[in-house]
Amino acid sequence: MTRKVTYSMGMSLDGYIVGPDGGFQWTAPDDELFRFAMDQIREVGVHLMGRHLYEAMLHWENVAGGPGLSDAEREWISLWNPLPKLVFSRTLTTLRGNARLATGSLREEITRLRAAPEAGNIAIGGATLATAAAADDLVDEYRPKIHPVLVGGGTPFFPHHERRVDLELLETRTFPTGVTYLRQRVLRASG
Repeated sequence: MTRKVTYSMGMSLDGYIVGPDGGFQWTAPDDELFRFAMDQIREVGVHLMGRHLYEAMLHWENVAGGPGLSDAEREWISLWNPLPKLVFSRTLTTLRGNARLATGSLREEITRLRAAPEAGNIAIGGATLATAAAADDLVDEYRPKIHPVLVGGGTPFFPHHERRVDLELLETRTFPTGVTYLRQRVLRASG
């Protein structure tokens, strides 16, 4: 079975993962959404990300073992920190934890990961990297968590590659906070 490439991040109702001010505090999860994120990360075998997301997620390496963490945060750290991460960056030279720098193109790395015997999805985080994967038709599922806010601009969740992509809705879930999760599979023409 081929490993799926999934793209899942929080986004505003108007389609942005980061607002025009660079902020994304409106994506902070409540307890139920945080548990859902933990369930999703259990399906992931490797996480691909760019420098910005890698640096943001270093938070979990920095606070691991520290005081004041909730049980849920400790559980997240136990899942996230050991997860293999592949970072695409032209400026980073050293990484921490279970992360390594990509040595090939995005297509080459995904092709290699799909062929590897390891289990779990290949998750992509970050709009820039996801845009490149979508442009190369490498994304199998889009999984936005749509937050009930309009931010008016910023970094878009969906790539603008000026081609039609048909999707099949596989799952929806609405959380008490108004966040709506959509899981949609990319439909590709056969043969």
